[in-house]
This record gives sequence, structure tokens and C-alpha cells, in this order.
Amino acid sequence: MTKETRTSCFRLGCLAILAFALSACGGSIKGPGGTISKVKYYHLMPFFTPQTTNTTILFERQHYIYGAVSKKDVVNRFGHYYAFFWKTDDRSGPVTVRLEYMQAQSGLRKYSQEQVVEDIRRSNISKFQVTGPEYQKHGRVLAWRVSVLRGKEELVSQQSALWN
Repeated sequence: MTKETRTSCFRLGCLAILAFALSACGGSIKGPGGTISKVKYYHLMPFFTPQTTNTTILFERQHYIYGAVSKKDVVNRFGHYYAFFWKTDDRSGPVTVRLEYMQAQSGLRKYSQEQVVEDIRRSNISKFQVTGPEYQKHGRVLAWRVSVLRGKEELVSQQSALWN
């Protein structure tokens, strides 16, 4: 790989990280039946340890690796971690929180993960992760979209800047 190719790959990676950061920094998103107030995102990258003495930055990496005993356990923890903070206007019935995403090495194919939430509270957090063999095979998450659904009705959704 030439130096120019590495530089352009590095720039592309930085732009993708910036796009994710900007999409997660926006204010709360209000939908017809709910609100997504915050999106917390973390990418635990292989072969990267922050070169800092700031303990709060180092803590987050250690938090996700905690409990991994073997090297295989550590490798399976690499990937993307998401936490979505949301509310619904009507807390009477169950809702489904769906994360749809596209990964770097899978072309335009979209993957999804779902969680059914029976006990809806005033404020809710849904956590998703794209790690392990899925992350190793298909690569980084390039774009994502989260939706809170009741039946087929979409209460609220938010997406990253690169989602089409």
C-alpha cells in the first residue's frame, strides 16, 4: 500500500468518524409518538489504544474489554457499541426498537437488530452492539438508523448522516 493510499484511507476514516460524531451530537429528535433524546456511540478499534493520560478516555476502552480473559475474547469485543435514549408519549403497550445498519465490506446490504420492550418507562435506554464475527467479517458500520415502532407504526426514528 502506497503512502498516498494510506493517507486517503486515513482521511476517509476521519470523515466517517466526524459524520458519526456530528450525527450523534444533535439535539433530541421528536417524532409523531416519541422522542430520541441522545445517541451514545463507541467504536472499540483493534490495534488502537489512545495515547493519553486522561483516565476518563482510557476508562471507556477498559470498560468494554473488561472480563475478556483470552486474546480471542478481546478480539470478539472489537466493534461498535450504541446506546439510544428514548421516550414514548403513550406507554401502554410494548414497542420494538430496531437498529438498521450498513457495514463497510457488505456493499449496500442492510442488517438489523431488534429489541422488544414490554416495560416502557418514562425514560428508556436500548443498547446494541455490532461485534465479534459479524464485525470481523463485514467491517465497520458506515451508516445506521434507529426506529421505535409500535406494531407497524413508527413512533420516532433517527439516522446517521450517511444513511440513505
